[in-house]
Amino acid sequence: MPKNIPFVPADDLSKLWRAIIEFDMLASGDRILVGLSGGKDSMLLTAMLAEIKKFSPIPFDLACYTVNAMFAPNFPKQELVDFCAHYGLEHYSDDVDIMAAHAKKGGSPCFTCAYFRRAATNRRAKELGFNKVALAHHNDDAVETFFMNVMTSGQLRTFLPVTPLSRSGITVLRPLLYYREQEIRDLVAKLGIKPLKNPCPYDGHTMRQDVKEHIAELNERYPEVYDHLLAAMRSSDRQELWPAKPTDKEMVAKFRAFWGRKRGQQS
Repeated sequence: MPKNIPFVPADDLSKLWRAIIEFDMLASGDRILVGLSGGKDSMLLTAMLAEIKKFSPIPFDLACYTVNAMFAPNFPKQELVDFCAHYGLEHYSDDVDIMAAHAKKGGSPCFTCAYFRRAATNRRAKELGFNKVALAHHNDDAVETFFMNVMTSGQLRTFLPVTPLSRSGITVLRPLLYYREQEIRDLVAKLGIKPLKNPCPYDGHTMRQDVKEHIAELNERYPEVYDHLLAAMRSSDRQELWPAKPTDKEMVAKFRAFWGRKRGQQS
């Protein structure tokens, strides 16, 4: 990693500060482990958090962790170590054979990969004494997840800015949620950060990629589609949704109550 990477300019940190302050992401004494994949998003998040660590009125510790999914034989461990050292950060990593796990578990390879990465990261964070994990999901990720959930499960949901995990006691943070993906690309180029090649064999051939392209196509035709999807993710007193679907037992009780009335009886 070149040693002349500039610090992240203050103007480029405003959306990060916004997310951290709005969603109460920091508490004094926090120990935060960044999920560092080597991609543009997680490398930028590392640089940004390392920068604000110097100025935050709430002190916190910071380090990075990488899951080597063993998709390729040459894990770039030294490049990641050097990248973290540039910002004065410790780097940890573990090998997790995702393809072997997928062969055993079946189902979607992307789901298996995400599951085992999350589990390894949270387990390692707890072992090392970190109470929070920072992930590099950005604004486009949140909107795409929201849209995917509507299409595949009929649920209005996406990942949250702050997610406490009851089993592990770890809290997951997503400080990049106000940055669009193109903003991240531009910042990475501006800062001279060199993302590592993604070794995933499914990269660019996933349902998420299809959804990304579909949203972009819709937004070409209807330029407010993306913004409206983003707005729909917020809780609002203007929501007009049907009540929750009753269970079969509740529905039977309602039918009996309805047909059990005498004609003309008031409710």
